[in-house]
Amino acid sequence: MRKPELAAAIAEKADLTKEKAAEVLNAVTDQIAKALGEGDSVTLIGFGTFEVRNRAERQGKNPQTGAPITIAAAKVPAFKPGKGLKEIVQ
Repeated sequence: MRKPELAAAIAEKADLTKEKAAEVLNAVTDQIAKALGEGDSVTLIGFGTFEVRNRAERQGKNPQTGAPITIAAAKVPAFKPGKGLKEIVQ
């Protein structure tokens, strides 16, 4: 499912126009991104938690030459599913 399809499903379920549902969906994703950018986590009870994780520096290989390279440490977004979501998926 892509974002427009998700917006259409939200519109149908919440009795909104597709445009209004798309605005709401964009507002939610923008706020999640903003919180992660500030280093906060976002928890949606029963669904899951969006958080920022630290990835340590590590060694890798250049795929063209095979030469060893150092891959820098980075902060990456992560999602940890909640119990309710895990039960639905199983």
